[in-house]
Amino acid sequence: MNQVITDGLVLMPPAFAEGLGVWSRGDGTPGSDTWASAANAALVPADPDFGDCLELLKTETLTKLRFMGQTPILPGTYLRISARLKVLSGNLPTVRVAAWAGDAGDNPVTGIALTGPETTLTAYGEIVTVSAIVGTGARGGVDMPWGDTPDYGYFGLDFTGPNSGQIRIESLVIEDVTHVFHRKMMDWVDVRDFGAMGDGVTDDRSAFFAADAAAAGREVLVPAGTFYISANLTMNNPVRFEGKLVMPDAARLSLNENFDLKGYSEAFGDDVLGLKKGLQQLFNQSDHEAFDLCGRRVLLDAPLDVQQIVGNRNTYANRRVIRNGQLSAEESTAWQDEVHTRSGNWVNTDGTTLTGVANAGDIPVGALVTGPTGVGREVYVTGVNAAQQKVFLSSPLWGAPSQQTYTFTRFKYLLDFSGFLNLQRFVVSDIEFLCAGRCSGLMLARDGLVFQVQDCFFTGPKDRGITSCDEGCQGMQIDRCQFLSNEQTARVQDRVSIAFNTNSSDVKIRDNRAVKFLHFAVMGGTGNIVTGNHFFQGDSETDGLRSPGLVITGTNCKMTFTGNYVDNCYIEWGNEHDPNPEMQGEYSFHGLTVNSNIFFATGAGPWMKYIVIKPYGPDHYINGLSVCDNLFKKTGGAALEAVEGVDDSIAPLDTGRATDLLFTGNTFHGITKRTENPVIRRHTEATPVSVWNIDLSDVLPFGLQAMSALSVLPEGAVRSVSNVAIYTMPYATTRHGVGRQTIRLNWSQDVRGTVNMTARCDT
Repeated sequence: MNQVITDGLVLMPPAFAEGLGVWSRGDGTPGSDTWASAANAALVPADPDFGDCLELLKTETLTKLRFMGQTPILPGTYLRISARLKVLSGNLPTVRVAAWAGDAGDNPVTGIALTGPETTLTAYGEIVTVSAIVGTGARGGVDMPWGDTPDYGYFGLDFTGPNSGQIRIESLVIEDVTHVFHRKMMDWVDVRDFGAMGDGVTDDRSAFFAADAAAAGREVLVPAGTFYISANLTMNNPVRFEGKLVMPDAARLSLNENFDLKGYSEAFGDDVLGLKKGLQQLFNQSDHEAFDLCGRRVLLDAPLDVQQIVGNRNTYANRRVIRNGQLSAEESTAWQDEVHTRSGNWVNTDGTTLTGVANAGDIPVGALVTGPTGVGREVYVTGVNAAQQKVFLSSPLWGAPSQQTYTFTRFKYLLDFSGFLNLQRFVVSDIEFLCAGRCSGLMLARDGLVFQVQDCFFTGPKDRGITSCDEGCQGMQIDRCQFLSNEQTARVQDRVSIAFNTNSSDVKIRDNRAVKFLHFAVMGGTGNIVTGNHFFQGDSETDGLRSPGLVITGTNCKMTFTGNYVDNCYIEWGNEHDPNPEMQGEYSFHGLTVNSNIFFATGAGPWMKYIVIKPYGPDHYINGLSVCDNLFKKTGGAALEAVEGVDDSIAPLDTGRATDLLFTGNTFHGITKRTENPVIRRHTEATPVSVWNIDLSDVLPFGLQAMSALSVLPEGAVRSVSNVAIYTMPYATTRHGVGRQTIRLNWSQDVRGTVNMTARCDT
């Protein structure tokens, strides 16, 4: 690059023969004395070596010669200042190129090299060339690196050493030698050309800004070295890193053309630090909505606390995405669970608060809460008030005593968003969480909307795949993910890991696959859709125990469960997050649709049920349940006794009260009881009697009572004792017999025959 040509710069000083009025005896600044009036200077018109030239007699210890024209110093430009001279007589002096540097305000710039290398003249009449290169960058061959502060210089010569030497100077030459370092045709600029030092100490931030401004679409080269950047830095052009950056934790780097893990890893020389800096910038700029891991694996020896990494905000509501890579847990003590045990007080009128908790400030947000009595599954700490000794919970307890000892266990997660008070529209896409049995996968923010997890693998989580510790799962979507437990060889009853949980409403769980967890999902909230999932939880034990795959923790769940493959596990529907678990004028078990699913088991004990209702308090009843068009199948070992049932270990279900229960259109293989409601029963009495007892206990669901007979239609003639056809119809009475599951048909006389009766266990 020659900016004399490309930018029209005028660098060359005039010849001495044109007048000495522009040649200063000082620094070259305006008003300084010139050589035009000096008695010890003269123009020589025809030197045999130089032609027209300047002759000086050195009379001062430091004799200066400066061109008084301002020579511009542009970023990325390198100038060579040179002169040819000889000594005719007298003492032999020392000579060097020298300058005065000025900034945009015409102030002198200090702290930079203002002189070039010295040359001592050794013989009379010998022609010597002295030169020095000045430029913005500290590159090899640059004698006077000035950085980006000076805007111009006054250039010339210094003569030092003994006086009385008679010196002739041909001319002063100032020329652009930038081409020696790089050419205009090159597709990159080097930050060293703009003053970057790369010594890990000097703040190179301004040099990076200048290089980026000069690049104009070309690549910016960061050569080998360690470049300290003191504050936020934005690079708008592509950057190629051979060296690395060092920045304070709070300082952000925006690589607008390299905004991915590859770019940030190269910038900092480390994948983990690159990922942290990339996440930090993801929450602080508008030019990019996604941070791509470029298919790379990042080895982590500690959790990524995303809010702590971001630092300057704890709420965020714009769509952001992290995608396409692996997060892998390395062996480290940082993954160990943090466990605290504390005594606490609880009352059901404030079911999500524990009081009287000593040293409450030590208990971390996101810790799982367990206790001897009355604590439901997946209850987490959402906050603490150390001064008031209070711990706040994600869900109420259901039956805890007024005081007991609780255990607070904080799992460690590869990616932890719990430091955010509110996070909306964040997407985790195509990420494999390689937990290796050392840690858990993903912790959501405490509050927020529409967190999306799609096309991800959660491989070997120690405790949890995805955890919602509060309301950050509102509207969450989990799509096409694989959950592979770390307990593949463990018996069902020995497992502890859970694929995910939710606390809030409007969650969409679609097309996922999970293998051998204790539970696939523990779900609270309402308005949830679960469709197209396959979760398998069996083991190799004969007549083995099975755990619930889906745990629904609220009675009024308003959930659609459609098109799923429930494999060696079941649905458990209870109200374990109800501070008043007894029936208190609420909807009770309401709003669950279980349609068009596959329920399959092999090797399970015959007592297993596919749909289990578990009341945590008395007087609850079914008030809206549809179980239609499903396949229920069992292979290996004895047939299952039934596909549905009630776990009354805590409280019974009110079997005499049910509304809007539809259990029809299902297919049964390897199942003894073919559950239906409404039920159509063909009944035959071979001996004439006036009261026919029709037992429906082998078909009615959940032990419910036979509530009504909707129709009775004889199949052929109903005949009296004398074999005469009887045309009178019976009346029905309901809820007779064991379990009150028998309907009686009362005839006007003893009759025999066959009828088809339609009955229901609900109203």
